[in-house]
Amino acid sequence: MASGLALSTAEIRDSLSLLDVLYANQFEGESLDPEVVEQTEETFYRGAPPKWLNFHISEQAESDGTGTAFIKRDGYDRLRQQIQKKRKGISTVKLFHQPGCGGTTLAMQVLWDLRKTFRCAVLTGSTSDITNVATEVVHLFTAGSRRNQNTVLLLLNDEHNRENLQDSIMEMMAEQKIVTTMPVVIFLTCVRKDAVLQSDHVVLRKVLSDTEKQKFNEKKEELSRRYKDRCGQFHGFNIMQSNFSQAYVEQACTVFSTVQRSNKSLKTQLATFLSLLNAYVPGSYLLESQCLDFLKHEDSQHGHRSLEDNHLIITFQHDARSEKKVCMAHPMIAQCCTELMGDAGVTRSDTARNFLNRLCRDEVSQCLQGFIKDMLTKREMKVEKYTIKRINGDENKEDQERFSRLILDIQRKEGKGYSASVLKLASTIFVQNAFFPQALARFYYIEMKDYNKAERWAIEAKKRAPQNSFVADTLGQVYKNQLMTKEFSTKPREILQLATKAIEAFKDEERLAENEYGADMAEDGITRVSHIFNTRGQFGYLQVCNLIYDRLVEQNKTWKRVLTNNVSMGSVLGSLGDNKLYRFNHLISSLRDEVEKKCNFLNAYLTFSKPGMQKDDPSYIQRDVSSCYLKYAKRPLPDLISDIMDKCEDNVEENMSPSDEDPPESHIVALFKKWPEDKNSSHDLMLLIQNINHSYVHACAKYFQSRFLRPLFYLGKDEALSRIAPTSVT
Repeated sequence: MASGLALSTAEIRDSLSLLDVLYANQFEGESLDPEVVEQTEETFYRGAPPKWLNFHISEQAESDGTGTAFIKRDGYDRLRQQIQKKRKGISTVKLFHQPGCGGTTLAMQVLWDLRKTFRCAVLTGSTSDITNVATEVVHLFTAGSRRNQNTVLLLLNDEHNRENLQDSIMEMMAEQKIVTTMPVVIFLTCVRKDAVLQSDHVVLRKVLSDTEKQKFNEKKEELSRRYKDRCGQFHGFNIMQSNFSQAYVEQACTVFSTVQRSNKSLKTQLATFLSLLNAYVPGSYLLESQCLDFLKHEDSQHGHRSLEDNHLIITFQHDARSEKKVCMAHPMIAQCCTELMGDAGVTRSDTARNFLNRLCRDEVSQCLQGFIKDMLTKREMKVEKYTIKRINGDENKEDQERFSRLILDIQRKEGKGYSASVLKLASTIFVQNAFFPQALARFYYIEMKDYNKAERWAIEAKKRAPQNSFVADTLGQVYKNQLMTKEFSTKPREILQLATKAIEAFKDEERLAENEYGADMAEDGITRVSHIFNTRGQFGYLQVCNLIYDRLVEQNKTWKRVLTNNVSMGSVLGSLGDNKLYRFNHLISSLRDEVEKKCNFLNAYLTFSKPGMQKDDPSYIQRDVSSCYLKYAKRPLPDLISDIMDKCEDNVEENMSPSDEDPPESHIVALFKKWPEDKNSSHDLMLLIQNINHSYVHACAKYFQSRFLRPLFYLGKDEALSRIAPTSVT
């Protein structure tokens, strides 16, 4: 548990513009206007996110006997316990929650109740502004004085850039030479997920337990006494109290079942925009000024502009520093309205195109651009059950959807061309954004098999983000997938022409990936730079080599000797039947060496690391790498763990002292030789361990930066090298 002083509201308030700080004495001694209290409560129960004042109001009502306590969902105690157990310098607690089930409210409730233990805050600024956010977090930790430290409990509503923020805070602490005696920061990260797996983290779903149902029923009785008929419009509360009843939602949204495709009022159009945005990007919103500006032409005829006459739309303001925001009352309402309007002929693609044309032609805020990017390009994780031969039987497996939920829904309900039209419009409106043309290129080659248009838009995406290796990958995938569609009877010249394009694209991607690591790649709040080393270029190269081998050898067995460099192409052109193939000689002669190099890299990559402790790489990667190596090298891919053991045994009589340039495996061998024989020389052992670390940083760190390093060996009770057992045989 953290120690140190909590902060009063008078301290450092004005110096933190990116953090909404919750002070230990928040609202204490303040006289609140009853109208403000009532409006704050009503806005929250209608569906707006909570304010700190909501928790204070409920706390006061409970203490003076005029109301019941703020409802705690079942995950509250576990979430609080996980936070209080943290002892590291910087750590993370995650809350996975389905949209609209109260996840953000639960997280804020925990912060409110821990405000006198930790220095609690919510990140309200952009997560791309890493340096300034880190500065404010360190300032909050020290409260402006190095002798006045206390752990910061920071709520993040997005996982994006959390690791970068953590690194930046640690660097800043080191630069300022701040010595700590307690945890510096605990990140409380809220992650919205439609499909939530069982997890070691706290998970909140759209279903109430019996205990929760009783609490909500008691609260409903209280609200009915206080607010009478107005409770009928408390959609945020009522949806939860009814255990997320679809029938309640459909009844609330019936007004949209009669919407006409043509001659819609501007207010109705705005409702369609908000519904589409909130249905596919929970937590999104439009600014009130944007909405009023959109309505000004229609409302000028009536002399007023108001959003309050539609009880499904809510306007809220987080604090005095922020502008008012507008959204639908609940994601389920947004989804239902979108469905009803679709049934009435107001299609998703029409609404999306209208939204882009009417609200995005002029200058668009970074925040709205981010929402639109998520709506059109964010690929959700899908959950599939598969059977494995283990005692546990069925297990859940996560995989990524091919496109965003909106694009998939448009494709399913309207047709592929409509999905492409929306992505194309976004690509032409946001002329600097690379992700819309990238998604469009992927849609053309995956769904429509139109490789010419896919190539055009993939090239356009590369122009917009010339340093991004993941964007560059799309062009290689276009050529590779086109090559896959070629029949085995396709002429070798045509196969090699297309293969050359694919190989060059993947080699360019590999070059960009090497340059990305450690580069100062600026972010604009929309462009998300991945901190996973991109190996797709190398793997894509091998997949193309597999295709070349299979397509050519199927036609003429002579290609087998050519591709493995057993004979030169020039010496067998006659038997290959096309003298013009010689222009591909440089490519063909380079394949074997390149294949061996890339296979050895990926073999080490897959042997020594994996995506996470509980997650493995897809099995097809190892399969394709092994297959390609066998075809070109004519021998199986080496077993690297066994290779290390062989080196240990081969050099057991030698004093092997590897240099800094030697790979980590050589240093591991040296350590293994020393460890069993000299149990008392701790200095030498520490030196060998340091050498392994230095070698790892030099040779591997950038490749494995975000991956879990596999334990390779276990130490047993035997003597000498026999103590060492590879994990593959334990």
